[in-house]
Amino acid sequence: MAAYGLVPPSRHSIDSTMNTQHTVYHHPFFSELPRHLRVLYSMILLTLGLGYLFAVIQIFEVHAGVDGKPGLSVRDIQIAYAGTPDNSRLETALRGPMSAMASPGQIRQIIAWVRTGADEAEFNRNIQPILQAKCQLCHASRDPSLGSYAEVSPLTATDGGVSIGALVRVSHVHLFGMTLIFAFLGLIFSHAYVRQRHLKSILIALPFLAIFVDIGSWWLTKVSVVFAYTVFAGGAVMGIAFALQWLICAHQLWFLRAPPEGARPD
Repeated sequence: MAAYGLVPPSRHSIDSTMNTQHTVYHHPFFSELPRHLRVLYSMILLTLGLGYLFAVIQIFEVHAGVDGKPGLSVRDIQIAYAGTPDNSRLETALRGPMSAMASPGQIRQIIAWVRTGADEAEFNRNIQPILQAKCQLCHASRDPSLGSYAEVSPLTATDGGVSIGALVRVSHVHLFGMTLIFAFLGLIFSHAYVRQRHLKSILIALPFLAIFVDIGSWWLTKVSVVFAYTVFAGGAVMGIAFALQWLICAHQLWFLRAPPEGARPD
């Protein structure tokens, strides 16, 4: 049998094979990682944290006050995505986030021009000088441009909220971008010690579920303004999940010397 390579395996080789098959991979805690990897994770966390902070500020800059009242409200979200049949897009902006860009008298003059038919001659004579003095400094390099009647005229139509094309563009950018953000954060968070393991799994999955709720509700708000509440809820849950993962990772990266005896991060 030896000549044909049919020698029975020894007891030692059988035990070695069984030990190899039952080897369990243990995911390391932060305290078990080399210093250079902890530095890398720290830099990623710092960058993600700053990026998320600026994203929240940008949301307030774009949406807060659209209803004419200070702060971010559900009504602001409703107007942003579903529009308002009582106003044009230009009026909505002037009554909301752009209200500080011109004097009350100038705003009333522009709104009166819109309400009386948005005549081109009146625009060239009285409205264009206001827009050039108060708005064009910023809008010359960003959409919508306000330099001519042809560019301003579409903004005098009834405000239907964000367009389908814009919603498609913003949705796919957010789906890709937020997936990468929470993938990086989740991979780092996988090294954390959480006493309740199922809670750790929930925290990793929660922001992805919130992304679906948030972005799906953008579209549904165009059908019914009730879904503006789920836009608010989805964004809030996403932010809470981000904050919890970020804070736990930052603390354990540098301050938790070792987890309890016998604990594993998975």
